[in-house]
Amino acid sequence: MSSIAAPAKTHIVIPARFKSTRLPGKPLLMIHGKPMILWVAEKAQAAHFADDMCIATDDERIAHVCIEAGFDVVMTSSEHASGTDRLAEVAAIKGWSDHDIVVNMQGDEPLVPPLLLEQVKALLVADNESVMATLCEPIEDYETFHRPSVVKVVSQQSDNRQRALYFSRAPIPCDRDVVLANNQDKQAPKNAYRHLGLYAYRVSLLQQFVHWPQTPLESLESLEQLRILENGGHIAIAAAACQLPAGVDTQEDLDRLNAMSLANFQNPAEK
Repeated sequence: MSSIAAPAKTHIVIPARFKSTRLPGKPLLMIHGKPMILWVAEKAQAAHFADDMCIATDDERIAHVCIEAGFDVVMTSSEHASGTDRLAEVAAIKGWSDHDIVVNMQGDEPLVPPLLLEQVKALLVADNESVMATLCEPIEDYETFHRPSVVKVVSQQSDNRQRALYFSRAPIPCDRDVVLANNQDKQAPKNAYRHLGLYAYRVSLLQQFVHWPQTPLESLESLEQLRILENGGHIAIAAAACQLPAGVDTQEDLDRLNAMSLANFQNPAEK
């Protein structure tokens, strides 16, 4: 008699590293008197669709602050090359089922709307053949389109499903007619999209990912999601249901968030 598999659960994981080239100790930097990682964790806690959430870190200082605030913390290796590798270790430590879903929430984005976390999870649930899901938003201006720090994505719509074809730091897609005409309008193509760093993974993918060697395009572009495409995996993608506010990469970003009204950081139920 065959056993019936348990329903898939959804887990939110927030990877948090102390080391940062531009802002050392970034998760513990203060925003309105509270460490940034706690603002992020509270946003995750407000995502009621998830079964649980935790912070994954290799730093005791971050762990102490999060545990003191009542959040679940998983200590992980300091040797991980990517956030995806860290998530895979968390899934193994927790013993999550292959068909469970892990939503990766960036630890430096304290203004992420919980709606987007739910959207990326629902996107993966709706596409059984995809192993990962992510979001994007239109690029409106020429300067952003050409900035290498902005990751661009091109996708394909088929059978009511949209999937990523390629991610790049280069300005893609290229409007051939505009380039040949040497157009001086300096406008981004109408179908230019910026990739947003929100992901949902199946646990089975995470287990495979850590055993795949780094791929040529991943190494060239320094984009770990290309490892999945180069190994034949499908990535579901959709335009974000609402705007994703900018995260914290520099001191200027941190100053900007501290200058905002406290109401911007509170969840709707708290306002």
